[in-house]
Amino acid sequence: MKNTVKTLFTVLICLLFGVTAFAQKFNTHPVKKGETLESISKAYGVSPDDILKYNKQIKKDGDLSPNTILVIPSGAMTADDKNTVDALIKGIMTDSVVKKEPIGFREHKVRKKETLYGIAKRYNVSEEEIKKYNKQLYASQLRKKMIIRIPKYPEVDEETSAIDPGDYEKYIVAPKETRWSIAHKYGITIDSMLVLNPGLSKTSNYLAEGYELLMPRIAGSTVEDQQTQLYISYTVPAKMNFYRLEKEFDVKADEIVRLNPEISERGGLKEGMVIRLPETKLDPGEINTDNYIFYVVRPKQNEFRLTRKFGMSWSDLMQLNPDLKDGLKAGMVLKLPKDQVGDFEVRNSLVLDKINLLDSINTQVRPKIMFLLPFRIDKLNMSDKESVTWAMQNRNSLKYSLGLYSGALVALDSIKSLGISVDVETFDNQFTLARTKTILQQENLSEYNAIVGPLDAISLNEVSNQAASYQLPVIAPVPVKSELSLSNVFFSYTEEKLLREHMIKYVKANHTNENLVIIADEKNRAVEEELLGHFPGSKVILVKEEEKNIGINRDKLASQLSEDVENWVFVESDNFKLIASVVSILNSFNNALLDIENGKNKVKLRMLTTDKNNAFENDVISSTHLSNLNFTYPSVYREVTSNAFVKRYRKRFGDAPDKFAVRGFDLTYDLLLKLAYKNDLIDISKFIGATEYNGNKFDYEKDATSGYFNKASYIMAYEDMAIKQIE
Repeated sequence: MKNTVKTLFTVLICLLFGVTAFAQKFNTHPVKKGETLESISKAYGVSPDDILKYNKQIKKDGDLSPNTILVIPSGAMTADDKNTVDALIKGIMTDSVVKKEPIGFREHKVRKKETLYGIAKRYNVSEEEIKKYNKQLYASQLRKKMIIRIPKYPEVDEETSAIDPGDYEKYIVAPKETRWSIAHKYGITIDSMLVLNPGLSKTSNYLAEGYELLMPRIAGSTVEDQQTQLYISYTVPAKMNFYRLEKEFDVKADEIVRLNPEISERGGLKEGMVIRLPETKLDPGEINTDNYIFYVVRPKQNEFRLTRKFGMSWSDLMQLNPDLKDGLKAGMVLKLPKDQVGDFEVRNSLVLDKINLLDSINTQVRPKIMFLLPFRIDKLNMSDKESVTWAMQNRNSLKYSLGLYSGALVALDSIKSLGISVDVETFDNQFTLARTKTILQQENLSEYNAIVGPLDAISLNEVSNQAASYQLPVIAPVPVKSELSLSNVFFSYTEEKLLREHMIKYVKANHTNENLVIIADEKNRAVEEELLGHFPGSKVILVKEEEKNIGINRDKLASQLSEDVENWVFVESDNFKLIASVVSILNSFNNALLDIENGKNKVKLRMLTTDKNNAFENDVISSTHLSNLNFTYPSVYREVTSNAFVKRYRKRFGDAPDKFAVRGFDLTYDLLLKLAYKNDLIDISKFIGATEYNGNKFDYEKDATSGYFNKASYIMAYEDMAIKQIE
């Protein structure tokens, strides 16, 4: 451990600090009579919480006073533009053609008195396009001799790119519709939808009911575009009959004969006969999340990969997605049956790919990340080893920070061995808001791709708000709760509620005829009620809570245990004295003969909890007893055995990694692999599913009004004096 301290503090003390400024653009909206927070959020295409975040004077459920000036986050359109399709079309035509991704860049050396406007005009690009590829211009002014990159785009034929307003229509979002379902309905990509509707958020998939979209008019919706029935040619194979044709092509036998008179003339279906069949077009019905799930086609995918992924034949896919007859194209939105299963996972009705990040890294990417952790070096006397050692053992902020950061350093070594270079800046925010603000003001946030930390809620709120100006993701490495909507924060620690749900789901799946018993103290009365709601036949043991004593009646518990079936006992408390007492009593009952008169059967016990908090780790609670009781619980962390990471950690620091070091490695390695795949964590999180490493797994899901929350967890159990993952 001494080696760890020496190495880490050497790194921390040698940090360099830069200076920068930052800016944020907003729209303002004067409240009109009768307007509500919900109606205004729909008008601007943002969530109510996005507006509340920048307007502390209003309440979520309160009335809005007329003429109140609200600040609307940047990226939203004005209300008038949002509700007027003609204005949207005009905006598109004014911009002529939406440019594709640049085919290359040219360098420009800024001369004296040159302006961004003049440079943009010279190269026929917009000022925003220059800023997009020179992020330092968001925070600083043009300077003489500055080298900037100018994007080069393919030439566009103006005649073929003319936009006809008649090609577009207004579309009002209905309940349960998503971006994917609407994109599929119109046969366009999500990127095309964003181009036509620039007011839509680039970082959130939130789509409010009643929101007005500009969409291309569907072919066939006018008289001129109506299509007649189309047919396909079909060569009859051996042993084919009318029944099989009806099943495969959904067309009646008499209709087949009517379309192909030669069948009657030749005495029925014959092998090798070429007949015509109507091209079937299924009635899509209402395309929403109640009926379908959706998948966005990735580059380089083909028929074989998709049919294997979805467990469907190509003809079945074409039945649901007729546009596939024109070929498979990247960006297409395919719809699938709601109950379809296969080699994929579904989140918010969107099918996510299981991508092997190790096989997908781009060695040309060079991400830059910031670690912002409360080391509080200012409180340490580095010349006094005893006081430093005491602080490491007793000050949680230092213990967590050193553990997380030591694991992160090993992750940086590991990613470097894969050929990825990473720029890292590490700061000690000293657990204070003032220090956090100072660091943020000194750093050019536009240069970063992610921030890891801080650990406290107040500083996290500040970092999130400032980072949001640059669409910069912030990763919270430990549990933290905030009352604000932090839309760019990745909450990596799975919430207690989700852990409890996982445990209840596990018990439901594995419970047969076991006798369920619940022991919960007053603070956990709500948990007791929730368990009774799921397992109504459970027995409840009263907890006596006196001023200096807390416990249960041993005889009462004995009377509620069964000798015929196994007993599963839930213990819900954060009081180590109660837990220790219950564990001791249960262990004494386990495999004992309770019924002295006919003592034939032994009592079998298993102890469970939905919340394994710190009280369960108190030294007075015997690990042997927990193992005897097969203690089972939900966890964000699993035990790590000796592996490549552990060996690498020992080699660098001379000590085994604790759970914070394991988490620091897993969190950082996951972040760096994702950035090496695509240097935009927020974008990649839309289609990357669950990832798993040494002791942690991550499955982030975007909340409609807040940030990204990890949904992953394990079910762990004590078995034979070891802690094992059982689900």
